[in-house]
Amino acid sequence: MAAIAGLNKKHNFVLVIRDADMVAADLRQALAEASPDERPGLERAAALVEATAAATESHLRARWVRSRLAAVGFTGDIASVAAVKALRQAEPKLSLLAAVQLQKEAVAHPE
Repeated sequence: MAAIAGLNKKHNFVLVIRDADMVAADLRQALAEASPDERPGLERAAALVEATAAATESHLRARWVRSRLAAVGFTGDIASVAAVKALRQAEPKLSLLAAVQLQKEAVAHPE
């Protein structure tokens, strides 16, 4: 997820777009048609996709916050004011309120 739709100064909502269910269905189909040599890799891939699909929207937003902070080189405390500043640097259209809310989700969902 490279960006989250709906972030700007007037709108503080975050829309999470998920397509893991479609990927999981494709993997199940490939697994049903797989040769014995292909099965272990496809089974592992299917398990990873199912685990990702089970993640809550809050967890996905927390992951997104961490990726945006990493993109601007932030390595400090995610609960700090500096983290909010770095998040807003990474996403300039992000309001202060939205940045703080997203920061709280990231703090609540450590990696």
